[in-house]
Amino acid sequence: MGGCFSKGKDSQPQYNGYRSVGSVAELHYQKAHGPVVNQSKTPAQQSHQLPQAPRKPSAPVPSPKPAHRLDTILGKPYEDVKQSYTLGKELGRGQFGVTYLCIEISTGRQYACKSISKRKLVSKSDKEDMKREIQIMQHMSGQPNIVEFKGAYEDKFSVHLVMELCAGGELFDRIIAKGHYSERAAASICRQIVNVVHVCHFMGVMHRDLKPENFLLSSKDANALLKATDFGLSVFIEEGKVYRDIVGSAYYVAPEVLKRRYGKEIDIWSAGVILYILLSGVPPFWAETEKGIFDSILQGDIDFISQPWPSISSSAKDLVKKMLTQDPKKRITSAQVLDHPWIREDGEASDKPIDSAVLSRMKQFRAMNKLKKLALKVIAENLSQEEIQGLKSMFTNIDTDNSGTITYDELKAGLARLGSKLTETEVQQLMEAADVDGNGTIDYIEFITATMHRHKLERDEHLYKAFQYFDKDNSGFITRDELESAMKEYGMGDEGTIREIISEVDTDNDGRINYEEFCAMMRSGTPQQGKLF
Repeated sequence: MGGCFSKGKDSQPQYNGYRSVGSVAELHYQKAHGPVVNQSKTPAQQSHQLPQAPRKPSAPVPSPKPAHRLDTILGKPYEDVKQSYTLGKELGRGQFGVTYLCIEISTGRQYACKSISKRKLVSKSDKEDMKREIQIMQHMSGQPNIVEFKGAYEDKFSVHLVMELCAGGELFDRIIAKGHYSERAAASICRQIVNVVHVCHFMGVMHRDLKPENFLLSSKDANALLKATDFGLSVFIEEGKVYRDIVGSAYYVAPEVLKRRYGKEIDIWSAGVILYILLSGVPPFWAETEKGIFDSILQGDIDFISQPWPSISSSAKDLVKKMLTQDPKKRITSAQVLDHPWIREDGEASDKPIDSAVLSRMKQFRAMNKLKKLALKVIAENLSQEEIQGLKSMFTNIDTDNSGTITYDELKAGLARLGSKLTETEVQQLMEAADVDGNGTIDYIEFITATMHRHKLERDEHLYKAFQYFDKDNSGFITRDELESAMKEYGMGDEGTIREIISEVDTDNDGRINYEEFCAMMRSGTPQQGKLF
């Protein structure tokens, strides 16, 4: 949740849950996206100097309580966002709300307004987490690489968050479009990401969900700033507290999070994973399932043998190793990262082009995952109310403590109580499918989507309905024009992305996608590392 938004992009941060990172349909196939190299220098980037007098890392002092009880999420009277802003075209749509272009009436300036349906905030923790995120965004707003937060408004039906509009696009899109990509470019991107970590930690905030798609470019300018856009899982750091809840996104989660004993060092680990991807095109820890990814993370073996690593500088590999150190006490700090010889503005990173295979892998991530993501949305939206109602009743029966979330033990006991014939392995697989962010619980939306995914996706009639959505002329093939039309309807496609999708999915190279190719793409797991080299 939270953040600024890029026009017409599908990977902008979505408000898909407040303890979780999002629904399975939107996030199970989501990969790294974010903004491009920033060649401009800010005072913080030049010397790592942070604000001299930051606000204390604690929740703001609440306003005096009114004489009457306010039955609102934000704890203040309803306020019509349209009194201050004119809402324009839709920029994006997620499970929990819609993002609109909005114009400040008094200045004519453009912003993004995320309107979140209150009906979809199903638990008390959802509401508390949203309020905490707003507090953190207010606390962090104004820093160079962090989205500017304008304000929160609430009416009878929705909460509206107004923030900076980031129209500069995504990381991989810009890197691929630019063509020339080098260690120096990767160092510039990583420097900005770690600068966000440095500022967060200095101001008493642990981010807990650093990943490339949570960064966007502020504008289309070549020197646009990289902006951190999502603080949905962030917390104010409490001195001496050991954090135990499992949060984050599978590829980027630190080993100590999986061991349920961690602190702010987890943000450096996540930034290290991003750096590995920037240099190689793939994450350092691979598997077909979330459990497999977690096992790989805990094992901690990092591949520096496969291409392009033999041609990557020893200085770059040294920094990756120090950021991906298993023991958080021995892991490099944000200040030490920013002072590393490879990442400094005048450092050792070469401008020599990186192996073109790295860009090819980035293209594969983007293409395959965007089509899967859209197809899953189509399937989910075509489920009947009867199917949804049945799943809702099942969720309520399983959630025995009425917390609004389901643990593994609740899921196992609840399904057995409901007469399910699923084996323990299948229950674990269902949990893994739903809990893609690894926070240890499943919320209502995740349960609906994951259950749909497990029981509906592999049924031919659902795959065929999704295929027919794209195949508008019933020719039996998805053509380039049909794919372009469908993706534009969801604000997901550009010409380069569509070319890449056709190239990756069209295995018989006839320039179009048939039903067999579509099904193979939908049923395929995460590509194995060996297949990419």
